[in-house]
Amino acid sequence: MERALVLVKPDGVERGLVGRVISRFETAGLKVIAIKMVKASREMAGKHYIDDDEWLLSVGKKTKQSYVEKGIKSTKTEREIGLWVRSMLMDEITRIPVVAIVFEGNSANEVARKIAGATEPRKADPASIRGTYSCDSYAAADNSKRPVRNIVHVSESSVAAEREMKVWFGKQELQSYRRADEDIMYK
Repeated sequence: MERALVLVKPDGVERGLVGRVISRFETAGLKVIAIKMVKASREMAGKHYIDDDEWLLSVGKKTKQSYVEKGIKSTKTEREIGLWVRSMLMDEITRIPVVAIVFEGNSANEVARKIAGATEPRKADPASIRGTYSCDSYAAADNSKRPVRNIVHVSESSVAAEREMKVWFGKQELQSYRRADEDIMYK
């Protein structure tokens, strides 16, 4: 069994999609083992979106490539762009409360990422959460100088999920119980 962290981000909370989001993961067989609404502090957001050179450079590289494709010139380094994106993400996640959820199940992170869909809602499968509930795009977000609004955050991997869970939950908040369908789903 694996655990996945899902955050219903401010745009999902504001639009009243929390129940629908949870339902999509539960219907797929993932079990809620922790859930709470949290108004993140800037410090908490900084722990979630860590100041990690590999991540900053990766985000900066992708963003810079999208600029090239759009014909936009940027003199900023990939790291500077990564820091700018990180700052915007931190601003967004601290804007209003989010709903933090830990799901458990077989290949929980892979399953959760499929259910969430591609990061850019415009390109997400229409059956995914992001494809169903958002039509935002990087271009629209860039024009508005904000991060893309895509309803949920899902950890990139089981390693990232374990690190991020510690930001949002104490060990004592993770619960253990059996769902009625676990014998059917997992045995």
